[in-house]
Amino acid sequence: MALSKIEEARQLNDDDLSEQILEIKKQLANLRLLKATGRLEKPHEIRHTRHRLSQLLTVERERQLPNQSPA
Repeated sequence: MALSKIEEARQLNDDDLSEQILEIKKQLANLRLLKATGRLEKPHEIRHTRHRLSQLLTVERERQLPNQSPA
C-alpha cells in the first residue's frame, strides 16, 4: 500500500475531513489492539495509518489558521 498524498486530503470538504480523522483514529486504535494481542500481520500498517492521520490533522490545522496558504 503506497502512502497517500496530502493533496487528496486537501480536496476533502470540512465534514469529510472530520469524518476521515475519526475513522483513522478508530482504525489506529484497532491496529494497536491487534499488535498488543499478537495478531497484527502487517506491522507497517500502523506507520501508514499514523502518517495519514498526520496529513489529515495538518490540513485541518491549515484551515483553522487565517490567511495562510498551504505549502
